[in-house]
Amino acid sequence: MSNRRTVTHDGAGATRGSKREPRLPILVRIKVELLKRLEDGTDWLASRPRSLYGLAVTRILLGIAGLGLLLTNFNARHYLFGAAAAWNGQNAEPASAFPRIWLFSIFRTVADIPAMLTFLYVVAAAAAVLFTLGWRTHVVGAAHLVLWVSLIELNDAVSDQGDNAYRIFVLLLLFTRCSEKWSFDAARSRKRGDGASGGLWFTNTVHNIALAAMVFQVFAIYVAGGFYKLGGESWQHGYAAYLPLQTAQFGTWPELSELVTAWGPAVVIASWGSIVIQVFFPFLVLQRSTRRLGMLAVLVFHGSIGVLMGIPWFSLAMIAVDAIFVRDRTYRSIAVRMHDAMTRRRAPRAFVFTRSTTKELV
Repeated sequence: MSNRRTVTHDGAGATRGSKREPRLPILVRIKVELLKRLEDGTDWLASRPRSLYGLAVTRILLGIAGLGLLLTNFNARHYLFGAAAAWNGQNAEPASAFPRIWLFSIFRTVADIPAMLTFLYVVAAAAAVLFTLGWRTHVVGAAHLVLWVSLIELNDAVSDQGDNAYRIFVLLLLFTRCSEKWSFDAARSRKRGDGASGGLWFTNTVHNIALAAMVFQVFAIYVAGGFYKLGGESWQHGYAAYLPLQTAQFGTWPELSELVTAWGPAVVIASWGSIVIQVFFPFLVLQRSTRRLGMLAVLVFHGSIGVLMGIPWFSLAMIAVDAIFVRDRTYRSIAVRMHDAMTRRRAPRAFVFTRSTTKELV
């Protein structure tokens, strides 16, 4: 006689007699998923410092941007910030609250003394150089930030939103381990035999939170700027890119401005393209498949306004922060290739330099 098991079906389509694992209640499943996500987030924050190479590039480019702005305004320092700036009345009654704060009042106290203003100006430039090179980065970076804010806030008429973004990024960098790569601090650590350690969970967490804050700040600047443009009539009709290039303030290269605005469709593409880049930048860089497109688009965007509108230091500062969206693996690959090329150039002709040799040297 057959010993087969009889299987029947109920009205709901479930199989009676079959063995299956009991399903957890939906609230329990949600709790389990949330706990898993929380664990993953905690691991991301505390396990190791992220984007060390990207933050090193950000430090270097921000330092160059700050130094460039100081050097290009050196000859006009007294007219913009010193005794010759009495015309704007801000030495007596600052428009900003910063010069009234003791920590940021350094330049205000010497604004009427040309020699002391020049001395502090040179000190600020030297701090920018040391910050770029990564020498005692956090101490020098803090000094550079204080001197920068103290100087820029002396004359509210010459500062802009680019200066605000610059100080925010430098401040956040002070909470990261941005000198662990490509810096004098890193070289000193290797010489002492410290090496690049993973660090404590607390320092890793502070580093990664500051990195996340920088990402959020970049997204906020781009998206808010893009939606703000959408409210302007000139942007809606596609001729906004034409207008600033015809002014004396932003038309730095009149012949070049005439050349790039001579074809109407190009003006429309530039106007609407800038809005699309800014609004969709977060979505482009958060997806690996579109990250290269997003980075290329934003580089062209900032490079264009830096050259055509004569604001290179603001453009360089924004490019500096965009560097955090490039993976460390990419930076390491670029470093190996550059080391490979430089070593080949210095090597004797009879010596064949191979990639394995490069890896041993690096």
